[in-house]
Amino acid sequence: MLAIALALMTVLLGGAALLKGGFYLGKHEGDTLHLLQMVLRMADGDWPHLDFVTPIGALAIAPIAWLVSLGLGVGHAILWSQVLIALIALPATWYVAKTRFAGLWSYVFGAVILILILALVHGETTRAVSISMHYNRWAWAAAFLAIATAVMPARGGNRTLDGVIIGVAMALLLLTKATYLIAFLPAILVALIGRKAWRTVISGLIAGLVVMVAVTVLAGTPIFWLAYLRDLATVAASDVRPQPGYAFGVTVGAPAWMGGSLMLILSVIWLRHAGRMLEGLVMLILVPGFFYVTYQNFGNDPQWLPLLGLMLIALRPDGEVTNSFGWNMREVMTYTAVAALAFGAPSLINLAYSPFRHLTEEPEDYTALLPGSGVHEDIVTPTIRAYRMDAKVALDGPDTIYGAFWDPEFRQNEVTEWKGETLPNCANEVGTVGWFQVNAKLLNETGLIEGKTAFVADLLNAFWLFGAFEPLPGNAPWYYGNLSGLENADFVVVPLCPMSVTTRHLILAELDEADVALTEVARTSEFILYEVGD
Repeated sequence: MLAIALALMTVLLGGAALLKGGFYLGKHEGDTLHLLQMVLRMADGDWPHLDFVTPIGALAIAPIAWLVSLGLGVGHAILWSQVLIALIALPATWYVAKTRFAGLWSYVFGAVILILILALVHGETTRAVSISMHYNRWAWAAAFLAIATAVMPARGGNRTLDGVIIGVAMALLLLTKATYLIAFLPAILVALIGRKAWRTVISGLIAGLVVMVAVTVLAGTPIFWLAYLRDLATVAASDVRPQPGYAFGVTVGAPAWMGGSLMLILSVIWLRHAGRMLEGLVMLILVPGFFYVTYQNFGNDPQWLPLLGLMLIALRPDGEVTNSFGWNMREVMTYTAVAALAFGAPSLINLAYSPFRHLTEEPEDYTALLPGSGVHEDIVTPTIRAYRMDAKVALDGPDTIYGAFWDPEFRQNEVTEWKGETLPNCANEVGTVGWFQVNAKLLNETGLIEGKTAFVADLLNAFWLFGAFEPLPGNAPWYYGNLSGLENADFVVVPLCPMSVTTRHLILAELDEADVALTEVARTSEFILYEVGD
């Protein structure tokens, strides 16, 4: 019955997404253009890390890129890639649910894994559909399978197969988002070594190495791994986006997350009081891992809460076990599990019904994210978000009517002096499609850029998606630092109202420091175009 239920859930969630006949975004157009750059380049033969800079692993992109290479529009490819991943994960999901959880809880665990894979939003509680950060969801699903297999006592099963699941899951984490591997590998190793599950450890190592060797063969060179490490180091040292959300202490102790954090810390204590000494130790090691991944992910959504609740329920003592205070540990762990599940419920519910929200969207309210791209016009965004042009403009400054209140620290890394002029302190906020269309048209009208490449002083280098320039070899679709790809650029584009004023400021400072020879060749109300000298 469990296998049938999980298969039906895959059909239900995956089918709801696919029935719409395209992908209807509700937000995060910029993030989606970042993903599309990587997908279309990989579909055309480029490889992450080798041909463009990104901290995102190849397997986060490869399923979508492969489907695009077969002729699917990118919108359909995104939706079908999620179904493909769910089908691949289905046997392992069934096995782990069956051998680590009992009764109803095996169904719940399996459902959580499939929801994470098939959802059409990254989490939190905002209803708008988005594919942004899909790799975080996929990574959580793989991490849940590995952690549950390693930490939970087996209810049958096979130790060699346990190792294969853990090894493949950990390799997938490495090749999707390495943060998860760094965060969870120590706890998994302690759990396996603590149980002396040497066969599981060995089979896991072999399975993980097989995946890594296969990827090396597909990439065509072992340098792929060195390039991946280089990209991770570039991002770790970046001033552009050191973390995508709040400071670490806030993600642990802010009102929105403090309750869940306390449940996690209490779970360590309760497991030890209940006699689950190894599990308590492993949970203690998982605490910083859970917190760190949450801190590293946009939205700082503690998506580990459902797993925590399910683990506590499964690890409750069967008999009458009390601690030194006389508390019944089965009851205490039940209360803590219910609280953890309650704290995690809003985000999980948002994930679970996002495909059905997607199904009910009205097509007449949407327009193509990539107008004129033919088959790729199957990914659409609300027309109002595509073409309503909103910008954030600074009104203060030393020479304004508000000059009496001026403090340069208010605008740190925003006010930019560049080649003898002060650039406008303006940032595009809504209207991403219109902004790229107009700028691409103006760039083409210069008559200078056909067949050429450009480095853009902004977060995204996506003009080529809209018909201006060619993809820049060695560039980062989302800028992280180090002027990546500049050595291959024919031009530098400096937007006057970019997506990120801070990023433009930092890039121009890097260009100044590198003493790059630039000659202005065109100027409009929207950008300055420079030719890169020798």
